[in-house]
Amino acid sequence: MGFRRLAVLAAVALFVAAPAAGQQRALTARQSEALAAYDKALAEFKSILAERRRQIDAKEPLPNLPGQALYLARVAVISSYKDLTDAMPSRIGKPNKFEIPPAYFDAEIEPLIDEYSGLFDVMEAPPANAQSSPTPFKDVVDLGTVIARAKGLAPEHAAAAGRISLGLFFAETNGKQNVRNGRSNTYMGSFQTGPSEDRNGHRKWQAIKSEIAAIDPTLSARDDKEEARARGTDLRFTHWTNVRDGLMNAHADVFREIPAIVKTLPDAIDQMKLFELIQIVPTPTRSALKSGDLLNYRVSSPTIMKHLRNNSIFAFGQADRARTSASFREILAAMFLFNRKFEKAMAKYAEIRGR
Repeated sequence: MGFRRLAVLAAVALFVAAPAAGQQRALTARQSEALAAYDKALAEFKSILAERRRQIDAKEPLPNLPGQALYLARVAVISSYKDLTDAMPSRIGKPNKFEIPPAYFDAEIEPLIDEYSGLFDVMEAPPANAQSSPTPFKDVVDLGTVIARAKGLAPEHAAAAGRISLGLFFAETNGKQNVRNGRSNTYMGSFQTGPSEDRNGHRKWQAIKSEIAAIDPTLSARDDKEEARARGTDLRFTHWTNVRDGLMNAHADVFREIPAIVKTLPDAIDQMKLFELIQIVPTPTRSALKSGDLLNYRVSSPTIMKHLRNNSIFAFGQADRARTSASFREILAAMFLFNRKFEKAMAKYAEIRGR
């Protein structure tokens, strides 16, 4: 009798609870739209990944800028997932190996990003005549350090310039030398420079070459050999010359600001982010440095905001994309996709310095 009564009570409880559970599962219109948008973006991302893989495996000609469609599809996935978690915070899941904030990225699709990276490795492979270095990471550190010394920096701050330079190498190519660019026909090489930038950097290097020789004769002799080796070719596809000219073009003059920068930004990764912004949006970044209030300096130009979004900053979700301005403090915080790259650079720098 007691058992029958217990069974009846359980049935009643189930009957009463069922509508409540159903009500919890019901989605609002906003949630339904966000879920549908994410599912659509994810399906399209999978589709373009499969298409590129099929084309590559079949050795078919790839379209112009073959990485652009992949990049936009990845942005759409992350962006729509952020909209979904804004609408449904319960969808925020576990941390992921890419260190993307979980509100922006579902760890379950990590294999898709691995495939994305693998496809870019193929599409951006160096040309056959590229001239690599057996010590690509040390080259970057040595060049950044000696350039900073030529600009008058003390050893401590010159070392910071070397570390920052290595961060730029990872930010631009994930530490891969002489790569092409799946999203651009202009920017190439280890530091992803355009032809005019490379020429400008080369001119600037020649102007300080005698100072470099006085500071570090061994490095200067290495430079002479690399210059001779690259003669008659696109200097962007010789690792040494592209790193050298890329640093001279965009960053060498700003190295003078490192003593002040490290006081404002004591975190080494934030320092790398700032110099990457010189690569992405040089004019406002230089203005921010001159303002005397770097972190609170605001950018409001639609063109600059577009450049930031095109480099995965404020690119994800309606809330971020609706921004019309941002302070440099906010910009640095929004550069979370660079964190893992800079952590790799820090680890490699420690390895080089530990030798």
